[in-house]
Amino acid sequence: MALGLVLPFLTGQIPQIGKMLSPMHIPVFLCGFVCGWPFGLAVGFITPLLRSVLFGMPILFPSAVGMAFELATYGTVSGILYALFKKKNLVSIYVTLIVAMLCGRVVWGIVSIVLYGIQGNPFTMQMFLAGAFTKAVPGIILHLFLIPAIMFALERSGVLRDGQNGERGTL
Repeated sequence: MALGLVLPFLTGQIPQIGKMLSPMHIPVFLCGFVCGWPFGLAVGFITPLLRSVLFGMPILFPSAVGMAFELATYGTVSGILYALFKKKNLVSIYVTLIVAMLCGRVVWGIVSIVLYGIQGNPFTMQMFLAGAFTKAVPGIILHLFLIPAIMFALERSGVLRDGQNGERGTL
């Protein structure tokens, strides 16, 4: 959670870059992969809300609230799906990451329809596609390279173990 609070400071001076790279998403995905879905869900939900309260960014409503549901989905789906794979390898990481990204963006879209509706503003398909995909391409690419690389490094360092007997994984 601490990384989710601190990483956005790297891009904080230029909010457009921060929105594109989505630095808060990185620790949530990793939490889901490494710690499992309950921690991924909790860290994903709490981090944007806590960051909003502590630092004023993202703006609490509707941004941080929408992100809370999106990131909670990332942490939950990545934790559940990755645990289902018997072999922990690059394929399992990429499949998990891509499915979690898609699920999180769909949840963000649904929650945004509700939140923007509460404000009396429409949330259009164009807004969804721009926010979830078009403007997010740099962050998606960053996550697709960085998350597997970090998982690979954690596995190779011996921090992660595959299986109940502590044998090394196959990344």
